[in-house]
Amino acid sequence: MAKRLFDLVVSIISLIVLLLLFLIVAILIKLDSPGPVFYKGERIGKGGKPFQQYKFRTMIDSAENLGPPLTHAGDTRITRVGRILRKWKVDELPQVFNILKGEMSVVGPRPEGPRWVKYYTPEQRKVFQVRPGMAGLAQIKFRYEESLLNRSRNFEEDYIKEIMPKKLALDLEYIENQSLLLDVKLFIRMFLSLFHADEVIESE
Repeated sequence: MAKRLFDLVVSIISLIVLLLLFLIVAILIKLDSPGPVFYKGERIGKGGKPFQQYKFRTMIDSAENLGPPLTHAGDTRITRVGRILRKWKVDELPQVFNILKGEMSVVGPRPEGPRWVKYYTPEQRKVFQVRPGMAGLAQIKFRYEESLLNRSRNFEEDYIKEIMPKKLALDLEYIENQSLLLDVKLFIRMFLSLFHADEVIESE
């Protein structure tokens, strides 16, 4: 109950404070390239149930049909505005709607799509015991993930075999030690990390 209350308070306050920013970003996205303002991607949440995760669109419309499922440095599918949004993590902000709907938490394991979840081991599937989150240990420690993939010739294979297991290990560590105090600490760390911009790796 305390975690859900924390989620609601943070998401409602964030939505009120960021309302003007949402409007400005929406206008910039529409001016920059044709297509919708928001991108909805299928993710797997608590209990292994799928849901639609909201983001600001940062790639050209139908980008998933024009290239690999992971992005990398120099990906031409990313729009001009999208590159800025990704750099400062602004594209993630619409997930406050997922939090309000009870599909996500402020802090928790990062949700993956069905494409990646099928590779999870029984141990790794324990991440479905809790709601996925916007912030978490994996997100903080793998902020420079794109640079790791950029040195690889096989993005997908390296993500599955090298990066994803390490992220899931951090998510399981969070589940073992979760508390409201830990959530507050991780939220603050994630907020402060926004002042050190970098590009993200996951495609929309």
